[in-house]
Amino acid sequence: MPATVGGRTDRLAPIRRAGRGWDRRNVARLCIVAMAFLAAWYAIKAFGRPYIFFDMKIYHGAAVWWASGHNLYAYAAPDTGLGFTYPPFAGLLMRPMAHVSFETAAWINVIGSLVALAIVMWALLGPVARRYGWSRWFAVGLAVAAAAATEPVRETLGYGQINLLLFLLIMADLVALRWRARAGTGFLPTGGPLLRFVRGGSWAGVGIGLAASIKLTPALFVVYLLVTRQWRAAMTAVTTAFAVTAATFLVAGHESATYFLRVLWQTERVGEADMTPNQSLAGVLARLYDTPEAPTLLWLSFALLLFAVGLSRAARAHADGDELTAFVLVGLTANVISPISWSHHLFFVIPAVVVLADAAMRRRDASRGLGWGRRRALPSAAVGGLAPLRTPIWFPALTGLRHGAAALFVYLVFVVSPIWPYEHQLPEFSHYDDGLWGALMENSLALTLIVLVAAMPWRPGAEPAFYAEPVRRVDRRAIQQR
Repeated sequence: MPATVGGRTDRLAPIRRAGRGWDRRNVARLCIVAMAFLAAWYAIKAFGRPYIFFDMKIYHGAAVWWASGHNLYAYAAPDTGLGFTYPPFAGLLMRPMAHVSFETAAWINVIGSLVALAIVMWALLGPVARRYGWSRWFAVGLAVAAAAATEPVRETLGYGQINLLLFLLIMADLVALRWRARAGTGFLPTGGPLLRFVRGGSWAGVGIGLAASIKLTPALFVVYLLVTRQWRAAMTAVTTAFAVTAATFLVAGHESATYFLRVLWQTERVGEADMTPNQSLAGVLARLYDTPEAPTLLWLSFALLLFAVGLSRAARAHADGDELTAFVLVGLTANVISPISWSHHLFFVIPAVVVLADAAMRRRDASRGLGWGRRRALPSAAVGGLAPLRTPIWFPALTGLRHGAAALFVYLVFVVSPIWPYEHQLPEFSHYDDGLWGALMENSLALTLIVLVAAMPWRPGAEPAFYAEPVRRVDRRAIQQR
């Protein structure tokens, strides 16, 4: 008996040591994630601006004003005179904040926005983590910390904006589209009826429809769905937007009529195009011409060109099996061609960095086994077939370097955000007061977006970054026979 007990003890000892090692690894990872958030906080302090929930004050004040019996769009903030500019459905969603204090509403928005960002990053990084054997929660923790330091996220949180919540709605439709595509190839999810309905992706388009009802720019995704002939998702998005807008009209008819007949066309309520935080094509042209507004015909010409480039490249990415990059291109194109795209609207640079980094890692993996001067059979017109040639192949470690460098460059530009040291306001200061370098820096975020729209790579045949649920393969013929 003692020998038996001793033998069992020996067998259990390695398991206990492995458990202690697993605990140590996770404690170390938690410490690293905490240090990443601390670094993000210091980056925000170094490169961000003083944040006082500026926009949330307007939203909360407008909600209180509306709840007290006044017209929503007649509200004017006491200090600035700014009013509510979102569609009435957004006002209806924000109206409950009239029953809580301003500080409570602001921090609820911060927490909800961070949760939305974490959910999106969890879906984005799942396939990458599985491919490389990373801990998923560890990768997501680092990614959320890194994203929090970027200009769009910190501005969204600091101003009390709702952009990350819209980001989640749009990305939810990307999830649904992928699930529906997988179900259409003979893969059916497991679970109860409700779970099968959700994972079947039949609701694709609802998120885009809701987002377009809250802010108009996500409506470009409906155009993308039509261009790529995803008819059902496009119809669902349009039906959702129409349904919630009509329902809002029944509840708040006076506000709806005011918005669509008057407020929607008052572009001056938003701000001047040349303002530094407006990092759209119109903002670039206005600052280059040193005028408050962009030249209309010139802006329309270049906007139509970039619209065509962005939508055509998104359609090509979709056809090549990279739906994530297609959505990124549509989101970036919407930022570029919109008359006003404040720096906190540019949240699609986050998945753009993920795509660039993943493209770099995929190319590096594909280069393994190649070496310098390997003899390869290449086409040769001279011999009418394949001719063995010695081709110079760079070190495999350098493969994908340009994509990795692009990912790092885009990320650093949106962390440092060089637009603010060169901010100018007409007519007191010209946008050229700091020379050509200052003009370049003041337009740096917009120029980066334009380059991404024109040159963003996609990953042909890539497994989309949102599908991570277990599925079982079902024979279609067996289903039809039943």
